[in-house]
Order: sequence, then C-alpha cells, then structure tokens
Amino acid sequence: MRVVFMGTPSFSVPSLRALAAEHEVVLVLTRPDAVRSRGKKLEPSPVKEAARELGLPVLEARRMTPEVLEALRAAAADVFCVAAYGCILPDEVLTMAPLGCVNVHASLLPHWRGAAPIQRCILAGDAETGVSIMRIGHGVDTGDYCAQASCSVAGKTADELTAELAQLGGELLVRVLPTLADGSVAWTVQDESLVTHAAKIEKNELWLDPAVSALVNERRVLASSNAAPARCVLAGKPARVMRASVATGCDVAAGSLRIEGKRVYLGCADGVLELHAVKPDGKREMEAAAWAAGQREHELTWERLS
Repeated sequence: MRVVFMGTPSFSVPSLRALAAEHEVVLVLTRPDAVRSRGKKLEPSPVKEAARELGLPVLEARRMTPEVLEALRAAAADVFCVAAYGCILPDEVLTMAPLGCVNVHASLLPHWRGAAPIQRCILAGDAETGVSIMRIGHGVDTGDYCAQASCSVAGKTADELTAELAQLGGELLVRVLPTLADGSVAWTVQDESLVTHAAKIEKNELWLDPAVSALVNERRVLASSNAAPARCVLAGKPARVMRASVATGCDVAAGSLRIEGKRVYLGCADGVLELHAVKPDGKREMEAAAWAAGQREHELTWERLS
C-alpha cells in the first residue's frame, strides 16, 4: 500500500517505523526544523530524523500551501496516516487519498479529546488510557474511530506513557490499514455524553502546592515535562521536582519540609509527599538525599510558587 505519513514529535516515530516496515511510504510530511531544546540551535523533528534514517522522502511544512498540496497529489498515495503532525488539514487533504485519512490519537476516545490527552489522564487519576485510530473531521478529535488499544496509567510518567502509547499506536495502525483496503473496517461514532476534553497544560497547573493532597501533587510530578515542569519553593528556593511519591507511615504538617536521614518529606493538605530527585534552579538534577545534605536545618518549609 502507498502511504503518505504526517507527524512531528517522538510520539509519531513508532507509527512511521511500523508503516515503513509493512508498506511503501512515498512521502513524509513534518513540521520544519525548530528550536526544540534549551539551546538556540535549530533541530530537525524526531520524524524528520527517523525518515532520513529510513531513506524516505521528507517534505517540511507548517501549513498546507499550494506547493504542499501538489506534492501530496503527486505522491498518489492510497491512504494518508497522521500521528501528531501539528497542522490543521483542509477537506481537500482529508479526501485526497482513496482510502481517506486516519489519525493516531493518544486516548480512548471519546475520552480526552484535545492537545494534552496523556497529561490529562495522569492528572485525573485514570486507571487506564490508550490509543484510537480515527477519522479526522472538522471538530477537535470528533471523528469516528475503528480500533483502540489500552494500557494502564498508574505510576507512569508522561514520558513513559507517551513512549508506550506511541508503540501501541504504531502497531494498531498497521493492523487497521488492511481493513481499510478490503472494506471490512467498522467505524464507531463517538458517544458525545462520554466526552472529556484535554486542554493544553498551562505551566502553573503543575506547580506543587501544600494546600492540595499528596496524591494530587504526585500526579503533577508524573505529568510534568520540560515544557511544563512540576515546580515549588523548597526551603526558600525554587526548584523542579523530578521524581516523588506519596509517603506512608509518617506525619508532616502541611507546608512543612522534614529531612530524616537521607529522606525528604513534604507535608500536604492530606498526606505526605516524599521527594526522590530535584533540580534546584541554576543547578543540576540531584537525588533528594544529595539535596538534603546541603541543608543545615531538618525542619524547614515549602510552598507553591507565587
């Protein structure tokens, strides 16, 4: 089968690799090089790097210009496959390939339509999430879906869950394509009464806060990323919390920070959060024990960023 693939971040790469192993990927469309880390150097998207490694033709585009549309027509693909491309596709693109345009979405639709389904399912404390293969429509993730695969959420970071869902999505996508070709695919209309929305994460949503429970703070740490890190003020200085978990068997007042040996505990409104790794502003990431060794007092305070 001739396939055009559209994707940009690391989530998209397993889908591209799975397609390239089973089908003829005739064109890869991705977002242009951009500043993707703390440096100021332009870097290719993960999809562009993977496509180069696979020897596939790449076209960079941030929008559907006449030149891009002409390249898509010239590809003469049977189907277009999308995984986190990052560009709104016009009707002309959605109907250009005979078998249509299918998308890999990182949730069990109709739950978590939108930009941040992985972080939202962690913050909500969902037991499971998954991926859906869906048609792209005019609304945000409103299209019918034809296949889903699930996995557990508990204890996984956003990065870990993203990698797992990316792999599931690629495997599911290649299983679906033959059913599109032979007409055996069955589409399911989303139940609007079950819809939840995954709005983009704002940075202050993941700030840790002694006024909320330890469990909520733990979920914020798990859901954090470089773009939206879990941050707070520890012993008067701002820091990012890299790893933490709900502690049992100890009692620390909300807003208090206690160091016991090599362990660091934060008192929350309900329960206690134990720090495992932190990154003070301007310093490297370190284990909580190393951070604790630099503190002169064992009874301190912590607070939300202001």
